[in-house]
Amino acid sequence: MSTKKTRRHTAILDQLSANPTMRVNRLSEALGVTTETIRRDLEDLAGQGLISRTYGGAMLRQPAEPALSERHKDFVAERAAIGRAAGPILAKARVIMIGSGATTVQIAKRIAFEMNEITVITHSFGVATVLSFNPTIQVIMAPGVYHSGEGAMHGAQTVRFLADYTADWSVTGASALSPAGPTDALIEAADVYATMLRQSTRHMVVADKSKYDRMATARYAEWGDIDLLLTDGQPQGPLAQALQGGGVEVRQVPV
Repeated sequence: MSTKKTRRHTAILDQLSANPTMRVNRLSEALGVTTETIRRDLEDLAGQGLISRTYGGAMLRQPAEPALSERHKDFVAERAAIGRAAGPILAKARVIMIGSGATTVQIAKRIAFEMNEITVITHSFGVATVLSFNPTIQVIMAPGVYHSGEGAMHGAQTVRFLADYTADWSVTGASALSPAGPTDALIEAADVYATMLRQSTRHMVVADKSKYDRMATARYAEWGDIDLLLTDGQPQGPLAQALQGGGVEVRQVPV
């Protein structure tokens, strides 16, 4: 690769870091090259897994997520605030499906503290462990293939099991939030979340603002499928427009 092209690629990534979603015309103007050159550069960067192509532009890809044990150390205050806010929203639910993740464990902590005589269906050992401190909560653990990094069960058996149940609410996290919908770095997790969504009357996505304007491997829903996004920041630009177009209620929690 020529030095000139390498510099352009670096400049494009710098532009996308500051403005996570950009169109070809804007990148062309910012770098002072033709739109054809930008399109070729974007194809190269997409091939390297650094960006995702969008209609007429590009978006940064979410970097590979660390193991759940490491994610618990990040954005602690933000995730705790989201957990506190989720409790009153779920107060009238009798059956809840909860996906895996650092933020959903925070929500499970609030459920264990605030709610009684309910049933929670989950594939996450972290969620199940936290809920076990409240003996009035019945926890149904989905079977499947154990993913050690996520501390959760995945696979066809998990999906088939969940399909036999229904819930008032499902609560899932996401590796990234793009205008196309919530996405996850693990294809197997996305399959589980999509099943939870289909089996629930209402659906809540919980994610901190570091997930905004990025795209991970597998999309598990469109925004029109989601009732509520519980988060710590106000979405802007194309993501905000997509949420509004999908009829998603966005609740920003104080941290």
